[in-house]
Amino acid sequence: MAGHSQFKNIMYRKGAQDKKRAKQFARLTREILVAAKSGLPEPDKNPRLRGAIQAARAANMPKDNIERAIKRAAGGEDDTNYEEIRYEGYGPGGVAVIVEALTDNRNRTASEVRSAFSKHGGTLGETNSVSFMFDRLGVVTYPVAIGSSDEVFEAAVEAGAGDVESTAESHEITCDPDDFSSVRDALTERFGDPSAAELTWRPQNTVAIDEDKAQTMLKFLDVLDESDDVQRVSANFEISEDVMARLTA
Repeated sequence: MAGHSQFKNIMYRKGAQDKKRAKQFARLTREILVAAKSGLPEPDKNPRLRGAIQAARAANMPKDNIERAIKRAAGGEDDTNYEEIRYEGYGPGGVAVIVEALTDNRNRTASEVRSAFSKHGGTLGETNSVSFMFDRLGVVTYPVAIGSSDEVFEAAVEAGAGDVESTAESHEITCDPDDFSSVRDALTERFGDPSAAELTWRPQNTVAIDEDKAQTMLKFLDVLDESDDVQRVSANFEISEDVMARLTA
């Protein structure tokens, strides 16, 4: 289990699926609102909004919810001013952690994030204190069924992507952040909506953590997951399959 996996991919979580689904939809709605306010509320003229809608569709968010969020932003019904903030620090076992948030109250969010770090043996640092250990990438993912590795590679190169990794389950296309929107849109035109498309922080190297530290790390991630303001978490830890099996037994 790699630390750069996003919350939706951390499979150890059990139960309370409705609550988690509601939280995921709340995060997606917030992203749609911010995207719609950052430019025109029309997906074909606003790359960020287009991406937010794709992410919502990939999460099976109802169409009515998506349209309602766009309408709220376009009509001025939502006057909340959200701020994008990145927190960096070290979690349990010296794991480097990046927390990305969208908040309407910087003090509240900072307090929640700082508390999560301190209560789990971590320390919150300054901006750029750990991000140098990560690469900022655009990542577009498709199920393997959309085409052969050669077809996807050719399309990705034409779109301006930097790399493609094909496995038995999926095709993962990575690109420079500045090219993310154009690469995603070109691939969408060719293959349809991706199963995931996002800008992410990918660790250059990972740190293996033992069972005790892994247990604390997963609790730490759960606490961050509970925050309505936290959108994404990236970390450079690695948990072996044996340790993961014991933790989820």
